[in-house]
Amino acid sequence: MTKLQALPASDTLGTEPGEKSKRVRESRGSLHYSRRARIRGWVKHVVLVIAGGVMIYPLLWMVVSSLRPNELIFREPGLWLNGLEMSNYTDGWSALTHPFGHYMLNSAIVVIGSILSNLISCSMAAYAFARLQFSGKKLFFGIMLLTIMLPFHVVIVPQYILFSQIGWVNTFWPLIIPKLLATDAFFVFLMVQFIRGIPKDLDEAARIDGAGHPRIFLRVILPLMVPALATTTIFTFIWTWNDFFGALIYLTDPDMFTVPVALRAFVDSQSATSWGSLFAMSIVSLLPVFLVFLFGQRFLIKGIATTGIK
Repeated sequence: MTKLQALPASDTLGTEPGEKSKRVRESRGSLHYSRRARIRGWVKHVVLVIAGGVMIYPLLWMVVSSLRPNELIFREPGLWLNGLEMSNYTDGWSALTHPFGHYMLNSAIVVIGSILSNLISCSMAAYAFARLQFSGKKLFFGIMLLTIMLPFHVVIVPQYILFSQIGWVNTFWPLIIPKLLATDAFFVFLMVQFIRGIPKDLDEAARIDGAGHPRIFLRVILPLMVPALATTTIFTFIWTWNDFFGALIYLTDPDMFTVPVALRAFVDSQSATSWGSLFAMSIVSLLPVFLVFLFGQRFLIKGIATTGIK
């Protein structure tokens, strides 16, 4: 008993003091780590806010400039408004040969035709590459991917000669018909990747029921491709609505101008340019793009995410 009483406290209690100090060090380390993580999070948010402000500043400046008198736009380049000049919108709407709504309608016709053409042709081409077996499939698929790297300016001259010989210049057909031939390889590749992620058991089940490729495509594959189709629709809308070069080449009659070409008509190299009206109509032309992206963002993210996983 006397020997037991003479033992040190550290021997009778085991390693409790060491364990306590270890837990204290771990808690201090976790607190230090969480503090550092919180600081890094704040720094990232501050950097993102500053970068976002830098990127959105030109748009904010254009909005503010559309509400300024024409003579003060470049004299006062800041974002502070001393008054509202709403006449830029009314003057800009009727400044050209037709009301600006006429050019928005022309753009809408081209956009709707391009969207329908891309959805039909690219989905059918994607189904062929993803599900059908034919000779030269890999070769044709590789050639299709190579066309993504081919600039539009390389083929514009032979295309213009072709469309000029068949009398399509100064019509909307050169801007729509090529998309009906699945020339947008990016969307074909997007849909191919999406279809490859759909289980082939669904095809086999439909084939057992007597369905052929057209029925499998229309009843099985197409309903499951909604995210990819929505992504194609949104991108086609944005790219076609903002297309300036193609419309400038093929459309020479002011009655056929689309929105980008009509905005170019506000800039006159021989007389004073109405910058206020130009900025006002630029804001009006951005509203459809903003609304499409706002309401279609969920489908856009879902389509890209599910396609990238495959």
